[in-house]
Amino acid sequence: MKLKSLFAVATAPLVLLFSPLAWGQAAPVATSAGVQSRPADPALWVVKDADTTIYLFGTVHVLKPGLDWFDSAVQAAFDKSDTLVLELIEPDPATMQGLLVKMARAPAGSKPIAEQLPADKRGAYLKAMADIGIPPAAFDVFQPWLAGITISIAGLPKLGYNPASGAEKVLTVAAKQAGKPIIGLETAEQQLGYFSGMSPALQLAFLGSAVEDYPKLGSELDRMIDQWAAGDPEGLGATMNEGMRDTPELAKILLTDRNARWAKWIEARLKTPGTVFLAVGAGHLAGTDSVQAFLAKDRVAAERVPY
Repeated sequence: MKLKSLFAVATAPLVLLFSPLAWGQAAPVATSAGVQSRPADPALWVVKDADTTIYLFGTVHVLKPGLDWFDSAVQAAFDKSDTLVLELIEPDPATMQGLLVKMARAPAGSKPIAEQLPADKRGAYLKAMADIGIPPAAFDVFQPWLAGITISIAGLPKLGYNPASGAEKVLTVAAKQAGKPIIGLETAEQQLGYFSGMSPALQLAFLGSAVEDYPKLGSELDRMIDQWAAGDPEGLGATMNEGMRDTPELAKILLTDRNARWAKWIEARLKTPGTVFLAVGAGHLAGTDSVQAFLAKDRVAAERVPY
């Protein structure tokens, strides 16, 4: 599974922002100084009835500086909206750290993570940890999923990716400046629960995939961001399907079930007049089990906004 890519376009954004060691230990990210900008036209959809309009926009949680996506139809839709809806409202670091300690701590008596992995993955795990500059012992008090997340994202700053350039950050700043209310579809505790609720076997499979993918860090993510920037949800969906084929249980937890719930949220929100800009990871708006696909099952149309 291309875990590093899926974290950027489809899964919970809080793990990118607050994984306790990943961003703090990694190399400094590139700044926008001297970066040549390039245009991007990511896909935008609209769901509406007589008195309610809900825009659906797919985000990327980490981006390189210089990608100009917040303009044209996207900014026009945002400006028309009364409310911004995100996957979650970012908690403060102290709250997030407390949740991680509470929900990610390994049961007493757990073996070191390297010893829990299959023998053929232990060396690669230790090598990845050495490469990102984190002592493996730092994770031995936690459940394996946290090490998997960290390995999946810790190398991104060296490649120029920056969470401060992510779409949620840009939209949040714009909403606050405009005085728009911001609503979260989920809570930080709920999102962490998707990982802490995994079985031990699934957590180790998740970590093993991250270890296997680590040497290729960035190439698939670049591809998916190019598809996003080109407004190609079909291509993005196909790329995601390649990455999730081997772990359908994980895809169900992180994508399918959440998409179904969010579709129901949209259907309920249509009963209240107003205009909403809903922004979630682009992977949730791509593929056969997308939010739009669940809306269609209930005969609610999501139309692509041409621009």
